[in-house]
Amino acid sequence: MSKFIIQVNSAPYGNSASFSAYQFAKEALASGHTIDKVFFYQDGVLNTNMLNSPASDEFDLQQAWLDLHQQHGVPLVNCVSAALRRGVLSESEAKEYQQQHWNMQPPFIMGGLGELVSGIEKADRLICF
Repeated sequence: MSKFIIQVNSAPYGNSASFSAYQFAKEALASGHTIDKVFFYQDGVLNTNMLNSPASDEFDLQQAWLDLHQQHGVPLVNCVSAALRRGVLSESEAKEYQQQHWNMQPPFIMGGLGELVSGIEKADRLICF
């Protein structure tokens, strides 16, 4: 079985790339593969904004990522630079930048590109969406 890192580069809505990443992750796990982490990069960090509010008849992609983490323990890592540029802040970044609010909550965590690179060295495959 393979060990994957999944890189999500697209916003949750507007195209199907993020949903495809989620579906790939789900199927890979169901097939016995391992996912070392899901790394949200570029507009992909918008998947982690807890203020996303899809209509009740739409698929809630953020909740799906949270469920994936809860069920399989897959780390969900935001690129901190990409997130800050797009207004996605964790509680600690909000405090550091003296902002009153944040819009990313655990189990999503912030990380850097170094974390992605070190993960790639350990994984069998990097899959980008």
